[in-house]
This record gives sequence, C-alpha cells and structure tokens, in this order.
Amino acid sequence: MNIYLRGMLAGFSGTVALSLMMMLKAMMGVMPGLNVIHMLAGMAHQHMGMPATPMIGWLAHFLIGTVVWGLLFAALYRRLPGGSALAKGLVFGVLAWLAMMLVPMPMAGAGLFGMHMGMMAPVMTLLLHLVYGAVLGAVFGRLGQAVEAG
Repeated sequence: MNIYLRGMLAGFSGTVALSLMMMLKAMMGVMPGLNVIHMLAGMAHQHMGMPATPMIGWLAHFLIGTVVWGLLFAALYRRLPGGSALAKGLVFGVLAWLAMMLVPMPMAGAGLFGMHMGMMAPVMTLLLHLVYGAVLGAVFGRLGQAVEAG
C-alpha cells in the first residue's frame, strides 16, 4: 500500500476519533463556544462564499484531517521524532494543534491560541489533537505492518 494512501486512511481514522470526542464534548455541554465545525463553516462562508452550514464545516473538517494532515504526516513520517508510529503521531498531533492555534483560530476571530474563548480553549483543543495524533500514528503503523506481513 502506498505511504500516502496509508496517511489518508490513518488521517480519516484520526478524524473520526476526534469527531467522536468533539460530539461527546458537545453532548456533555463542555465548552459550547468551542465549535470547530461552526468555525470552519463560518470561515468557508467568509473567505470563499460557501454556505455557512454544518455540512460545509464537517466537509472541511474531514478534508483537513484526512487529506491535508494525512498526506503531510505520511510525507514527514521519517523526519518526525519518536521511536514508534504512535509517538510520531502524538508529535504530529501537537504540530497540527500548534498550526490550528496560529492560523485558523485567529482567522475565525478566536485570537491566538483561541484565547478569546478562555484558557480552556487551547487545553481542550490540545487534548483533541492528541487523540487525533494517537489514532493517526497507531493506524498508520498498523497499516505499515499489514503491508510488510502481506
């Protein structure tokens, strides 16, 4: 299996896990102001003229997690620090979180590191990105093992 396909499959898996955690957070009423889907839909509307609907937000969320981050993880895999795919995934999750805190958060009006939403915004988003990175790395590693064994 191609390394980039592995990256996108792992990115999709990580995005599903992250999405489930986001939905659980919303159901529990934790930080209702931190709604990434709403933020992405609003940004797509403001910057690209797309409809500001949840469907656009979810589409952007999955495209970013699956295609952008999945392909970038595959491309950087050998250069990332860490002795295992899981460790590399966690490092990548932190890097993806940092990129989110420095670019989309300010673009969405949440300020650097989302600080306009309070101190918990960067903490919550870091935890979510660690889940993403752990699943990304674990699935990427498993798919690599399956290729070697198959």
